[in-house]
Amino acid sequence: MDIFALAELLDRIIETIAETAEAAKDVLVEKEGFAKLSSFLEKVVPILKELTKKNISNSESLNNAIENFDREVKAAKQLVLECRKRNKVYLFLNCRRVVKRLEQTTREISRALSFIPLASLDLSSSINEDISNLCDNMQRAEFKAAVAEEEILEKIELGILERNVDRTYANNLMVLIAEAVGISTERSALKKEFEDFKREIEDTQVRKDQAEAIQMDQIVALLERADATSSPREKEMKYFTKRKSLGNQPLEPLQSFYCPITRDVMVDPVETSSGQTFERDAIQKWFADGNTICPLTMIPLDTAILRPNKTLRQSIEEWRDRNIMITIASMKPKLHSDDEQEILHSLEQLQDLCMERDLHREWVTLENYIPILIGLLSTKNREIRNHVLDILCILAKDSDDTKERIAEVENAIEAIVRSLARRISESKLAVALLLELSKSNMVRNYIGKVQGCILLLVTMSTSDDTQAAKDAKELLENLSFLDENVVQMAKANYFRPLLERLSSGPEDVKMIMLTTLAEMELSDHNKLTLFENGVLKPLLHLVTNGNEEMKRVSVKAIQNLSTLPRNALQMIQEGAVGPLLDLLYRHNASMILREQVASTIMNLAISTAKQEAKQTEVTLLEYDEDIFKLFSLVNLTAPTIQQKILRTFHAMCQHPSTIDIRSKLRQCSAIQMLVQFCEVDDIALRANALKLFFCLTEDGDDGSLSEYVDQRCIGTLIRIIRDCHDEEEITAALGIISNLPMKNIQITQWLLDAEALPVIFRFLTNGKFNGSYKNDLIENAVGATCRFTVSTNLEWQKRAAEAGIIPVLVQLLSSGTALTKQHAATSLAQFSESSVRLSRPIKRHRGLWCCSPPPEVGCPVHMGICTVELSFCLVEAGAVQPLVTILGESDFGASKASLQALLTLIDGERLQSGSKVLAEANAIPPIIKLLGSPSTELQERALLALERIFRLIEFKQKYGASAQMPLVDLTQRGNSTTKPLAARILAHLNVLHESSSYF
Repeated sequence: MDIFALAELLDRIIETIAETAEAAKDVLVEKEGFAKLSSFLEKVVPILKELTKKNISNSESLNNAIENFDREVKAAKQLVLECRKRNKVYLFLNCRRVVKRLEQTTREISRALSFIPLASLDLSSSINEDISNLCDNMQRAEFKAAVAEEEILEKIELGILERNVDRTYANNLMVLIAEAVGISTERSALKKEFEDFKREIEDTQVRKDQAEAIQMDQIVALLERADATSSPREKEMKYFTKRKSLGNQPLEPLQSFYCPITRDVMVDPVETSSGQTFERDAIQKWFADGNTICPLTMIPLDTAILRPNKTLRQSIEEWRDRNIMITIASMKPKLHSDDEQEILHSLEQLQDLCMERDLHREWVTLENYIPILIGLLSTKNREIRNHVLDILCILAKDSDDTKERIAEVENAIEAIVRSLARRISESKLAVALLLELSKSNMVRNYIGKVQGCILLLVTMSTSDDTQAAKDAKELLENLSFLDENVVQMAKANYFRPLLERLSSGPEDVKMIMLTTLAEMELSDHNKLTLFENGVLKPLLHLVTNGNEEMKRVSVKAIQNLSTLPRNALQMIQEGAVGPLLDLLYRHNASMILREQVASTIMNLAISTAKQEAKQTEVTLLEYDEDIFKLFSLVNLTAPTIQQKILRTFHAMCQHPSTIDIRSKLRQCSAIQMLVQFCEVDDIALRANALKLFFCLTEDGDDGSLSEYVDQRCIGTLIRIIRDCHDEEEITAALGIISNLPMKNIQITQWLLDAEALPVIFRFLTNGKFNGSYKNDLIENAVGATCRFTVSTNLEWQKRAAEAGIIPVLVQLLSSGTALTKQHAATSLAQFSESSVRLSRPIKRHRGLWCCSPPPEVGCPVHMGICTVELSFCLVEAGAVQPLVTILGESDFGASKASLQALLTLIDGERLQSGSKVLAEANAIPPIIKLLGSPSTELQERALLALERIFRLIEFKQKYGASAQMPLVDLTQRGNSTTKPLAARILAHLNVLHESSSYF
């Protein structure tokens, strides 16, 4: 190396040191250690710069020394860069290794620096001394993990050693680690970091030693117990997978599980020097009593030797967990018993298990005991209720997930609040449970809205029982965020004087009270409190009998209160609809009043759409005359009222039982009117008309669609889809097109003439649509494309295929919603029906084979040359595997459409080739599984497929055995269609004779 090359190398080393020192600032673990390394490196820089100034003579020893030093500095930089980019949790858990590498790197750099032949260089004695001191300091430098890091690592090691499966222990560890590495302790952030950590481990295990891999797996197993590392759904799936594999009966302990001294199953088995195993406490007591021989073999023992029998302990723990898991699962029927003593005994046993370990509490929650326990709060037996409240409180302390599970059970919080009004022993347990539940932000809202809860807590806060009073006060503090005045209002009974004056006060006082109710921003709790105190009756009285101003303010107050669905439903039940409609139909009423009435009726309608299935159904408009009369106002009123009436009917059409009202609206020519509204300039009015129009098309065509949807209407819908910026409006317009009768080829031709295909197609390929309506928008867009893919019109299919729709449909099979997958599979099935006639025959070459070009490779199903755009082939499109995957999904519509698409591959002469393709895609086992589907249509289609496939000997031999039992079951339990089909297949499989009575 010449002098110039050496100088250049020294410059590069100085640059590398600077880069390393800068990068070290971004390393988030072992900051102190990396700062120390950077400090050492920076002290070398002046020495290197001094060397660059000297006229250094070329020597092999100097060259080698500088090159060696360059390598070590690069190694230091590599360590820094590696630690800067790797997962923070992984680095933290490996901090001891990081520290060791820092120490080794520092020593190697020191050694490399000491090998530079300084004596041969013209350096001052002070620089030589600096280098000597620096090398010495670097050799002696010690790098240690921080005390806090060591403490956390020791807790992790202890948890692994003691096989700790306590969720609280894991939760605390996750928080400690998060705080140590500077990440958020919020659940989603912890879960993301943990998933990144696991991926880092997977990458590392490919290239690291086995010891580290085992250690990391143990750490993952420990931390996976934490709530943040997996969702409730993931835990549930994992639990039931394990529980279902255990059977239903507890197992007796093996003889080796018993301690020879105590005759009880061991908890902490240890092995003595004689090779015998005993319970640790028992053998230690044996030694403490002065015994030095083995209780079994009478051989002298070394009392200092007690080795934990980890294998046996693990087996005992697995046996005990298995039996407890089965026990917990088997206790549920006993809680439904008519024998109260049996229920009490089961609750005591359940309570003991819950108190024993948090793992047991998790199993109780996953076994869905919470709804059963809530149900027992309605029993008359006080002792049962007390046990239930105690158990629920134990469960609630575990996690927010459990708190939310309790709150989400129907009427759960109401049932617990009822216990507040009972004897002190029960109310004390109830307030303790509510206090625990209120630690979840979501559950607080449930508690604060329960009728009478605040008043009961105010009463309890003055209780003689110190603990109950303390808990009640703390709970009131937790609930005060709902309304800063809620506690004070409860204490002062704020609404009672207001309602008294509303009923019997002077006119001017009534107006003050009405204005207060109409204008003040009420919390949901206070709206409920007003209804509990009978506010509706005096308000309706004033709506009917008050002067014009009183009517207006009374309606405004009712409108204010009606925004709470529970109140709105009560309004309907208490007869508020009639007086409100009378005001709306009065043409001499002020526009403001009629708008308020329309808004209130809209709120009432929205409340009926939110009814739960178990509720007694409340109907807004009971008579056909009311429906027709209200809808007729859409043509006779101002746009603001028109919008609210349209929204009213849209809300009424949302409830599952409202197919009748949709039918009545179609009868009164609503479609004709809504088609006209699609052309208005008022955007809000048009949007509401479109949404209702969409609702009315969901039941199919009863003649009104074909009658009123003409070419002009189609053009209007396409313009809205193309030019509108409101995703909800676009979704409704696409939904209308999707629901238009498929058999009406005139509508499809109008759509094509209006250039609908590219307009609709862009919603399947444009990723910018990410709003709340994205899924609905795509569902409707794919549904709309189905009409362009029917196999009865090859020209339409070609236009759709040329637009590039087939690959998009295939992609949606994997990424769309269940309905999107159903529509996509339907279109692909229709395309595939045309493939056989479009597949191009393979050309056969004549002449000598050695001079001919190689033959073209044909499609394995159609045996010709297939392409996606020209023959619509499912195989070429890569659609077979996604379609097979959908067969295993839970949605019947998607599975049915996918199976129909796959059936096109084995139609007619394609049975042999198509069956082979299905077998290669592993489609036959899921088709067999569909024989057990609750959907009769799916069963029938699966039978049709298997009836053809099992005509082929190779598939009959390979899959026939697995299909026999489901087929036999169908011959016994199936309907008139599936029974003979199943029997025919069994005949193919030689299980039934062709002359069997099943035919």
